[in-house]
Amino acid sequence: MNKSDSERIAGYLERMGLEEEPDKHRAGLVVFATCGVRQAAEDRVYGLVPKIKKNNPECQIVISGCLSEREDVKKRLDKKVDIWLPIRDLPKLDKKIKGLSASGKRDNYLKLNPKYSSRFSAFVPIGNGCDNFCAYCVVPYARGREVYRPAGGILKEVKDLVKKGYKEIILIAQNVNSYRDGKNNFCDLLKMVNDLPGDFWIRFATSHPKDMSEGLIKTIAGRQKICRHIHLPAQAGDNSVLKAMNRKYTIEHYKKLINRARKAMPGASITTDIIVGFPGETRKQFGNTKKLFREAKFDMAYIAQYSPRPGTAAFKLRDDVLPDEKKRREEELMKILRKTGLANNRKYIGRQERVLIEGRNKEGECFGKTGTNKMVAVKGKGDLPAIGQFVALKIKKARDFGLEGEI
Repeated sequence: MNKSDSERIAGYLERMGLEEEPDKHRAGLVVFATCGVRQAAEDRVYGLVPKIKKNNPECQIVISGCLSEREDVKKRLDKKVDIWLPIRDLPKLDKKIKGLSASGKRDNYLKLNPKYSSRFSAFVPIGNGCDNFCAYCVVPYARGREVYRPAGGILKEVKDLVKKGYKEIILIAQNVNSYRDGKNNFCDLLKMVNDLPGDFWIRFATSHPKDMSEGLIKTIAGRQKICRHIHLPAQAGDNSVLKAMNRKYTIEHYKKLINRARKAMPGASITTDIIVGFPGETRKQFGNTKKLFREAKFDMAYIAQYSPRPGTAAFKLRDDVLPDEKKRREEELMKILRKTGLANNRKYIGRQERVLIEGRNKEGECFGKTGTNKMVAVKGKGDLPAIGQFVALKIKKARDFGLEGEI
């Protein structure tokens, strides 16, 4: 979402007459689209802002994103930041920048045309904000309550992208599957995007298990352009921890969702997010998360060590799982994940897969992703495929988190 916001910020500033300056220490204006989900991301801002201000004292610095309304952050960066800008107020930025004439236009920021950073893959935000208030998460406080774009505006953006040759459309929001536009829900939106003419595929992120309906699984399974990959954050494998996190589902419900998805879409990849070391999480409770990993056989998991976030309900709890124990739990899950990832990937050997080529590595080899979100390295001699195009690859080798294939 921050990447998508950055593209809209860039598009907005260029329409205001500003030009991009590659060197942040020479720029007249630097905008940070900040993330406050974890302490490590927040710490990067504390390191970068003072350094830029010291080397370039005339530069105007703007803090947007998750940290823009945090009073403790404002106090820490006092006199080093010129403008504090919640992303929803992006259309008002022209009035705040010194030396820039105000445009007078005050659209919703989601209506602003972005400057896409890719020529073939585009993030298309369908909404902003979150109503779930998970105990560990700062997003509802940083971004506000859920607001969704009308389907017409989303479809127009996708149509324009497809006409320009874009091959991958990624629908994003803090919780995409709670999308509402009058009578239309997320299933309806997916069907409408799928029915647009053109050679492209559709991804979406991220989903909340409490809103992952059987109807949505059937919609994904029954549409040709929607990728067979579901990212479904579990966050924990223990019901007591899930209740403390305010996740509003049980682990039994979560497992049923995975079973339904795999029954409707054999071979689909399932990925997740997990937090280890949530306040009060015992070794026994963590053992249930390990059990979930063994049973669910995830293709990939993004594992984060719990980080207290000011303003959240969990911030009031004692962060009682020691850093070394958090790291140990993360490593235990990674060990299981590597086994299940490798076992899942070995099923691809000998198959032909459609792959969207994304780039080249340092050795000059091409790489891309399958519709199931598997990274594939292109091996063999001959003409290299074009970046941003679909190619057919025969899978020759499997690794824990990747594949190798030949044209």
